[in-house]
Amino acid sequence: MVPGLCAGDHYVLRRGFVFWLVDLGCVVRTLDYIVLFATLLTIAGYGIWRTRCDRGLQSYLKGDASIRWGTIGLSVMATQASAVTFLSMPGLAYESGMAFVQNYFGMPFAIILICIFFIPIYQRLRVYTAYEYLGQRFDLKTRLLGASLFLVQRGLAAGITIYAPAIIISTLLGWSLDLTVLLTGLVVIVYTVSGGTKAVSLTQRYQMGVIFLGMGVAFVLILIKLPPDISWWEAVQVAGKMERMQVVDFSFDPKVRYTFWSGMLGGLFLSLSYFGTDQSQVQRYLAGASITESRAGLLFNAIVKIPMQFFILFVGVMVFVFYQFERPPLFFNGPAWERLVATPGGEVLTVIDAEHSEQFIEKEAALRTLAEALRAEDAHAVDTATAHLRATQKEADALRAEAKAALLRIDPLIETKDSDYIFITFVIHHLPVGVVGLLMAVIFSAAMSSTASELNALGSTTTVDFYRSLIRPHASDAHYVTVSKLLTAGWGVVALGFAVFASLVENLVEAVNILGSIFYGVILGIFLVAFFLRFVGGTAVFFSAVVSQALVLILYNTSPIGYLWYNVIGCTVVVVLALLLQLVLPRSSSPREVPA
Repeated sequence: MVPGLCAGDHYVLRRGFVFWLVDLGCVVRTLDYIVLFATLLTIAGYGIWRTRCDRGLQSYLKGDASIRWGTIGLSVMATQASAVTFLSMPGLAYESGMAFVQNYFGMPFAIILICIFFIPIYQRLRVYTAYEYLGQRFDLKTRLLGASLFLVQRGLAAGITIYAPAIIISTLLGWSLDLTVLLTGLVVIVYTVSGGTKAVSLTQRYQMGVIFLGMGVAFVLILIKLPPDISWWEAVQVAGKMERMQVVDFSFDPKVRYTFWSGMLGGLFLSLSYFGTDQSQVQRYLAGASITESRAGLLFNAIVKIPMQFFILFVGVMVFVFYQFERPPLFFNGPAWERLVATPGGEVLTVIDAEHSEQFIEKEAALRTLAEALRAEDAHAVDTATAHLRATQKEADALRAEAKAALLRIDPLIETKDSDYIFITFVIHHLPVGVVGLLMAVIFSAAMSSTASELNALGSTTTVDFYRSLIRPHASDAHYVTVSKLLTAGWGVVALGFAVFASLVENLVEAVNILGSIFYGVILGIFLVAFFLRFVGGTAVFFSAVVSQALVLILYNTSPIGYLWYNVIGCTVVVVLALLLQLVLPRSSSPREVPA
């Protein structure tokens, strides 16, 4: 049966699409739709209503003095916690465990440094964008380079954050994924263009409230749905025995993607650049009424972010444990599976699925044996049962690999990486009516908040750093607001174009972090030179940044090192090369003096 259909539904399968004709008697999802759309429309409508009288450039691009530290803190968190977070992270934990949380180990230290050095400069200069400072400190070409790197990186990332919630609605309703991307993207574009920065910030605090509530409810229901004879602690022990609870890895191997060291050092550089130079974040705390408000809002994230990410990953681990007692789908993209089963050659999928059912019975028996050994505290029995369970898990993984290979033989264009569908499949099939709507509202709220921040930042950066500085430097505020709205909408269209290609990436949350790491190190290097190397001029830092970005792109395409190290390499090369170039450049390239 196709995921999301109720009993009695009829559907017609066609290549590339699933069209569902839902019986009028199928009312069990009506409450979900009411919860979903009522939540989203209420929040978006509130933001537009609250900002209906704001017409100035200051209010539209930066907000006003009414935005306090709590709103800033939740807005910063909501900008980072996109729908990708709530779709992909549980799936990532399901497949590989908790190690991804190490990505955030360096973040609190980065935020402290930003509060000390970055925020006072931005607030004192009263800039609209972070890249305005580069123009004042260096020159126009360096300002435009920094802004361009941001626009490319964030424009691509916005496409991914639009694509993520589209997975949900297309899976639930069987709509064309491209059509769903278009509809969800248009909703966010309209709401962002209407209200600007203040509307985004005000609505994000309520969106985060929905997110916290929804994920908490999901976690409680997962525990309730575990077998009655399996306690919460036994579920954690089972996850540990199946290698899903290793949080910290002290390996020095640079090829290992997530380690304590890459998280502390690479994560430090990534967070410094993201929170300190990415306009989608800088714009959130530039809206603060004072330096104190901005600092307090950021420090709130330093305290809350790692526990929140840990919890989301842990939800994914508990979904993994749940599916050890409840037979999981062999392939989590249900509509694609159903479509290919019904095509010529799809019989082989049915055969593999039957083998999977038999193998699941064996694995569940091994799991019960392990649970009994854990209760008896028999170390030898625990080791024996663990070895048997891991062997059955390898058999299950082999069957999944076989099924994916068969899918590719039937349709070479299908995307076989299905981790982004794991959590939403669990939600649709195993959570009660109403809660499904709440969880979908969680993911859509995250999508709206994150994408709105990104589009808002893309529009304001293009307006301030390109249009105002190069085309119309002396126009009225009303003119710039109009242009910013048009450019925000334009970037929304560009992001929609990128969203069409988002299915080519393996895991959405990893894709966003990889994309950021390719550019963030270089951008951070430019800002560190600006802040701390006062004798280095614009020409030196410009060419060092170009060389460093080329080097990172080469490493990305040729090197197996973990992507977090790109942040360290990119930043270090910019700083060192800028120092060396400044020593050989003529005096005419000396830097300007800007208040630090």
